[in-house]
Amino acid sequence: MNIEIINIIGIILAYLIGSIPTSVWIGRVFYNIDVRKFGSGNAGATNTIRVLGTLPGVIVLAIDAFKGWGAVCLAFFFGNNFHFYFQYVNFELVLGFAALLGHIFPIYVGFKGGKGIATLTGIIIALYPFAFLVALGLFIVVFVFTRYVSLGSILTAVSFPFIVIFVFRITLPSLIIFACMIAILVPLTHKKNIKRLLNGSESKLYFNKKNKKEIQ
Repeated sequence: MNIEIINIIGIILAYLIGSIPTSVWIGRVFYNIDVRKFGSGNAGATNTIRVLGTLPGVIVLAIDAFKGWGAVCLAFFFGNNFHFYFQYVNFELVLGFAALLGHIFPIYVGFKGGKGIATLTGIIIALYPFAFLVALGLFIVVFVFTRYVSLGSILTAVSFPFIVIFVFRITLPSLIIFACMIAILVPLTHKKNIKRLLNGSESKLYFNKKNKKEIQ
C-alpha cells in the first residue's frame, strides 16, 4: 500500500478515536441523560462531574485523555516511513491534532463535542511528559485555591510555552509552535468562561456533588 495512503489512514483513525463522545454515551447509556443539555452544555469531563457526579466524570476524563495519548501513539504503527526524528514528531502532532478536532467536532453525535482539554492533556502527556508534570502542578494549585477548572486550564495553557521553552529547553520548532498554539487555542475555546469569570458567574467545581436541579 502507498505510504501516503497509510499516513492518511492513520490520521482518519486518529480523528475517529478523538470523536468518541465519552460523556454523551455514558450519560445516555447509564443515566438516560445527554450532558450537553444540562450544566454548561459542554460534553466534557468537568460538566459530566457537575451533572452526573464524580465517578462518571473521572471516567470521562480518563478516557478522553487516553484518546489523545492513543492517537499520538498511532505514529508507531502508521509512521514507519519517516527517516528523521522531526518528521516523526510532526506526524505525531498531526495525529494529535486530528484527535483534538474529533473531540471538539465528533462525527458520531452531530459534531457537537467538548472543548478538548482532556484530549489535549493526553496529547501533551505523549509529547511533553515532563513538561506536563509541571503544568499539572500549576493547574492543581490554581484549582485548589479557586475551584475554577476553566481558570486553571487557561492559566496553565498560557504558561505552557514558557515551561516548554525556558524550563525544559525544548528546541524542536514544531513542538514549540504547538505549545504556543495551546496557549492561544485554549483561551479561545473558553471565551464564554472568561466572560463568566469576569462577571463572577462562573461555576465552581466541587466533587461528590451533582447539580440535581438541572437534571430534574
